[in-house]
Amino acid sequence: MTDDRDRRTEPTPCVRVPREEGEATRAALAERDIIDGDHEITVADGALFIPVTDPMAVPDEFDVVSHESPVREGQTLPEDILGWAPTYERLGEVVILDEDDPERAQAAADAVMESSLPAETVVNRASKVKGETRVRDWDVLAGDGTEAVHREYGCEFLVDIAEVYFSPRLATERHRVVQQVDAADHVFDMFAGVGPFVIPAAKRGARCVGVDLNPDAIRYLRENARRNGVEERVTAHEGDVRDVVGCEGYDGWASRVVMNLPHSADAFLDTAVRLASDECVLHYYDIQHEDDPFGPGESAIRDAASDEYDVTVETRHEVRSYAPHELNVCLDVRLSR
Repeated sequence: MTDDRDRRTEPTPCVRVPREEGEATRAALAERDIIDGDHEITVADGALFIPVTDPMAVPDEFDVVSHESPVREGQTLPEDILGWAPTYERLGEVVILDEDDPERAQAAADAVMESSLPAETVVNRASKVKGETRVRDWDVLAGDGTEAVHREYGCEFLVDIAEVYFSPRLATERHRVVQQVDAADHVFDMFAGVGPFVIPAAKRGARCVGVDLNPDAIRYLRENARRNGVEERVTAHEGDVRDVVGCEGYDGWASRVVMNLPHSADAFLDTAVRLASDECVLHYYDIQHEDDPFGPGESAIRDAASDEYDVTVETRHEVRSYAPHELNVCLDVRLSR
């Protein structure tokens, strides 16, 4: 901790708490893996200011403010070296760039490796997400390998971004959904990937099933269940979920269904209704025009449910901007037989 006001500071989102509550608060934020290690924890006017990486992920009981936080001593960031700020995100010790110009991308990669960031590999996006398995091409600009260990809200995920789809940007949204899960739930993730919904739901005590077309994703899902000590509550199936449900006998099994396949989830709604028990919540993800982001999805769900279920929309949630005038949204919808 520091109260030194003379060092280089930056406006930073911080949790503000009384000093006597500091250690308990720091532990709660560390459990969610959202403490910003690039800035110092500071004391001012009897309060503790704990920098956080994602203010949206901070539990509601804490007060988030903007505070001038000192940059950690000896911390050299890529922008300090370049004189401009590259666009990047971190997945464990893999740094992911999003630069269109190859020379600019290489300069950014070199700066990342020279900086204080804990990076072993730097990659740049080389294609859009493509194909049924939703993977993309990468240019490896520094280091080697595309496998990383990502930590999110107390869970650990082994992931290879060249083999499976994974977005660290959706951590807050996944947490929002998982917080609704309890130990009595039967959770079915129709497009599970490496398990970012399944694993934390199982840690809350739920029985969970994850399905994915990508055999590499299923391999990582099983490994991540083992890493997080929930393998006894997680079942993983490789294949098209429409085939798996009938073959494996999951009709009427689920109390909660995750449908995170924007652009295409509507094609799987009949299967989701087959999965639903007498009371079931669908978490249905969609990408639509900002003029009516929720209407098409809600209409499709009501059509699929037909007269078999009453349909109640519990939440209409904007996840993020996807493209100009397009939104990535989620509908939390209760089906009651």
